[in-house]
Amino acid sequence: MKKLKFTDLLITIMIGVVFGVLMKFWDDLYTVVKPIMPVARQLLYGMWFMVGPFAFLLLRKPGTALIASIAGASLSAFAGHGIEVLMYGLAQGLAAELLFAAFRYKRYSILIAGLAGIASCLASFGLDLVYGYAALETWALIVKYGLRAISAFIFTGIFAVLIVRALEATGVTSLIRPVDKKEYTMLDQ
Repeated sequence: MKKLKFTDLLITIMIGVVFGVLMKFWDDLYTVVKPIMPVARQLLYGMWFMVGPFAFLLLRKPGTALIASIAGASLSAFAGHGIEVLMYGLAQGLAAELLFAAFRYKRYSILIAGLAGIASCLASFGLDLVYGYAALETWALIVKYGLRAISAFIFTGIFAVLIVRALEATGVTSLIRPVDKKEYTMLDQ
């Protein structure tokens, strides 16, 4: 199994930082659309689950999903969202990491990345229960978190995989991870 090198760690943290900045702007968008589509805005929520799976898909090494998620959450916490965001980053990154570990870090498909996003969504739901953000009627819980799970799959499975495929097609990722034919083909599974 490939271990993280120092350069991998730096790249993973940079991915987390970039996503942390994106999350700040995404939070603004999420707030703006609240009056327009109060329930349907849950379909935008998957962006907050994307950093860990994206980092793993890019580097394909154990630990990247967790580290990137914590790095992104750290920036978000520093930007004013509070220490609670770090707990979400830890839980979401750990859930994605465990999902990739369950497949021995050898599957990079849309399905596996999407499932990693859903695992992050479930971890987030667990923390929402702890913090009291999920105190809703059963039907409302199902709608809210059902939409979030769909969004998680779309952002982490479809968008993240397509972005990584596009980057690989340009050859940019060969600077951080040489891609052989077998790995490129695995994205199509």
